[in-house]
Amino acid sequence: MIDIALLRSDPDRVRKNIEKKFQHQKLPLVDEALALDEKRRALQTEGDTLRAARNTLSKQIGMLMREKKTEEAEAVKAQVNANAARLSEIEAETEETSARLKAVMMRIPNIISDETPVGKDDSENVERRRFLEPKVPDFEVPYHLDILERLAGIDLDSARRTSGQGFYYLIGDVARLHSAVLAYARDFMIGKGFTYCIPPFMIRSDVVSGVMSFEEMEGMMYKIEGEDLYLIGTSEHSMIGRFMNTTLDEKQLPLTLTSYSPCFRKEKGAHGIEERGIYRIHQFEKQEMIVICKPEESEMWYDRMWNYTVELFVSMGIPVRTLECCSGDLADLKYRSVDVEAWSPRQKKYFEVGSCSNLTDAQARRLGIRCKGEKGSAYAHTLNNTVVAPPRMLIAFLENHLNADGSVDIPEVLRPYMGGTEKLIPRK
Repeated sequence: MIDIALLRSDPDRVRKNIEKKFQHQKLPLVDEALALDEKRRALQTEGDTLRAARNTLSKQIGMLMREKKTEEAEAVKAQVNANAARLSEIEAETEETSARLKAVMMRIPNIISDETPVGKDDSENVERRRFLEPKVPDFEVPYHLDILERLAGIDLDSARRTSGQGFYYLIGDVARLHSAVLAYARDFMIGKGFTYCIPPFMIRSDVVSGVMSFEEMEGMMYKIEGEDLYLIGTSEHSMIGRFMNTTLDEKQLPLTLTSYSPCFRKEKGAHGIEERGIYRIHQFEKQEMIVICKPEESEMWYDRMWNYTVELFVSMGIPVRTLECCSGDLADLKYRSVDVEAWSPRQKKYFEVGSCSNLTDAQARRLGIRCKGEKGSAYAHTLNNTVVAPPRMLIAFLENHLNADGSVDIPEVLRPYMGGTEKLIPRK
């Protein structure tokens, strides 16, 4: 959510930002918000005037009563009562107007970075850098599900019977590899100075509306029937929500946190759930990183965070590249975002395995997260980034470390988490 002061002082900038995001249907929200803001301020002014008059009139009544001017005192009392009735109306109207204004403001997208390329969708994202040389082996790389099945590492049929489409069982060495990657990612981030956390996996609606836009919520979140609880789509939701309605001392900042959680997603929309495979599913696990910092430090942390993900993948011998997300591919709360994509030897192209985002103060403004220092108080800046998210990471791992005989090499950095195992051997 943007600052109302920005909307008042430079509405054209807000309109141009909406146009850059190709959300022309939201342009009327600017005038609607300005009108509601003007009405709210007028009501507040009238209310303040009536409150001030109430004190003056109360003193006047006392003076008239002492002077035995009963009729005049009664007339002033009538005026006080009329003012009180109007003040009650104003307070109710102000509350309603403020709620409507907040609802409109929450639909206006955050101002995007000057570094963000203008484009309609993810097809217009811009490649920035590549890390490690992508390779294509001299043998055919099977589909990832075939690799998993040959390793006797997955059972989709049973998952369909127990849970439906979009779920899976991981088994044996593959399940251990999955856990090993997450454990390695956890320790990798702890080594970077981040504090490890395991957050709640359900959050209330006021946290949901604070951490994401309405469009995202509808397409992602599972609601618990009969309760004000939602299953998290990523641990960022509950991790940022932890600091809702708090004022942090600048000396505490930055807060650098890394969290593990399962993630639950409807995956509604154009992509949907895969019929065969584990690239897009309803349930997965993820190691996340979150930073809450002073406004002037968020761009520095943005660059540092996506570099951590790149470093992690490179340490496991997986080639990656970074893509700067274009304006039309940014969710409404994002100021700037970069996708990290891993190389797929089978497809001979890159695919997304993580995303790093700077939300400036948009998320903190919704949740009421402030920082206070010698120069006063301001809304903090929040950032989030995927450290690693199996099973997408598993797909990249298996394809890039597959041998012609179907075995899969385990990089040295993962072997301590695999009991010293150096290679996964096909069982089928």
